[in-house]
Amino acid sequence: MPKKLIKRFSPNVETLKAHPHLKFLGNKLLNSNLWNINRKCTARSAAIGLFSAFIPIPFQMVLAAGLSVLFSANIPLAVALVWLTNPITMPPIFYAAYRLGAWILHRPIYDINFELSFQWLAKVLHTTAVPLLLGSFILGIIFSILAYFSLNFVWRVNIKYKWKKRKQMRSHNKP
Repeated sequence: MPKKLIKRFSPNVETLKAHPHLKFLGNKLLNSNLWNINRKCTARSAAIGLFSAFIPIPFQMVLAAGLSVLFSANIPLAVALVWLTNPITMPPIFYAAYRLGAWILHRPIYDINFELSFQWLAKVLHTTAVPLLLGSFILGIIFSILAYFSLNFVWRVNIKYKWKKRKQMRSHNKP
């Protein structure tokens, strides 16, 4: 079911290839792994999507799409997984990343009181940028590795279960 749903909402490869802003990619968009759903490219997509989700930069979806092209992974799946960090989940995730980075660097954890000004932003970035980036990078790597191996494991177990079930059906239907 999810495979058919993803296929239905995936864009037409030829349309993307003809898009003026994507012409620089050329024939790279014709790579079947960028659009297919199979164990290997799906696991890579999950890893890329989750890694990109944890990186605190604007345009995380562009990062996920670029890494998908580079590592031959499913683009729609990787881009969709970036939305793990959305406006609701971003504050706790990035705060946890900041705390992890500060703990690793042995830096104090600052209380951050939000103000809407450039001075506040400069002050916060000065004190929190390095721990935030370090913590985000580490969490991104950890969760992408977990996603890759978990998805591979679940996919293999599912295939073995289907084969076993099919074998039982064949042996049950023999005269």
